[in-house]
Amino acid sequence: MAANRVQLPKGAEAVRKRRVVKIVRVVLAVLVGVPAVAVVGLLLWNGGIDTDPRRELLPGLRLDLRTATTRLGPIEYDLHGTKGPVLLSVHAGLGGADQGRLFAGWLRQDGYRVLSPSRPGYLGTPLESGRTNEEQADLLAALLDELGIDRVGVLAVSAGSPVGYTFAARHPDRVWGLVSVGGLSKRQPPGKPGSSVRRAFLNTVGQKLALLTARLSFDSVISSTLDETSTFTEEQRAARRSYILNTPRVRALFEAMFETTFPYERRWPGTDNDAAQARRGDLPLTRIKAPALLIHGRQDGDVPFDHGTFAAGRIPGAEHLWMDDEDHLGFWLSPKAEQVQAVLRAFLRRHAPAG
Repeated sequence: MAANRVQLPKGAEAVRKRRVVKIVRVVLAVLVGVPAVAVVGLLLWNGGIDTDPRRELLPGLRLDLRTATTRLGPIEYDLHGTKGPVLLSVHAGLGGADQGRLFAGWLRQDGYRVLSPSRPGYLGTPLESGRTNEEQADLLAALLDELGIDRVGVLAVSAGSPVGYTFAARHPDRVWGLVSVGGLSKRQPPGKPGSSVRRAFLNTVGQKLALLTARLSFDSVISSTLDETSTFTEEQRAARRSYILNTPRVRALFEAMFETTFPYERRWPGTDNDAAQARRGDLPLTRIKAPALLIHGRQDGDVPFDHGTFAAGRIPGAEHLWMDDEDHLGFWLSPKAEQVQAVLRAFLRRHAPAG
């Protein structure tokens, strides 16, 4: 990520690689072309990152982060609503409970309780609470036990989908429906681990440059995100950028998504671990018994479209919605978002238990 190239949550090893390369390029330019006093000022600036566990993500969408001590370890979560079927929102890479709540926020008026945990290595959940997909799936089941929740619908996104798939396979009696949006399903190729020096650099200067860029030129943030989340043509990219910039509701959502990737240092352990688990592959897709709906954009530049078709071909009886001319974030940010969300709404209504 460069000063004019910032991305939203990602699910693959390539996320780290792209971020580091871009940040290094820009910061080298900064170090060469900007007076030392400006660099010192950047290092001293706190970035203005809001980490309040009860902050407002969007108007009317406020967090209430808590930590449950389960039999398998502590896990942070947000639970919105007091009655109705529970929807478990499993967040993507560089995310956390805040991102999970945000990604399910469009369902806030539909009568569901939305449970959004921070997976291990993200925000307030230590990585020691569960590294593998299996351990994380069991941790989610332990959280349900702790909260007295019997069954849930699962909404899993991007790098969170392997955990969602594994949870559904290992705990079939706890799942009344499963939805994956842009989900990883295939083994990822190995990548090179980042050095501790590079990571320290990314955690200090990189995220501040990203935040500064957002304040100075949010247009460039959107442009660089689309470069990395889509395989759009230049014309498609320009049209989507214009739509996000000029549609207040969508722009506000984009800005909130961007903010749920900070601070990096509280999200990188989980993101790195997700990449390690993705290199394992071998997800238990054929053992999933719950009704399933797979949603994927055909022009997804982050998690390729064949991850959707791969999962659809292996989960028994799975339904699918392939989004033409859509990228990794089109489910939320597209002009057609309400149409595709209506399909998911109908799926949840068909399968949600009463009460």
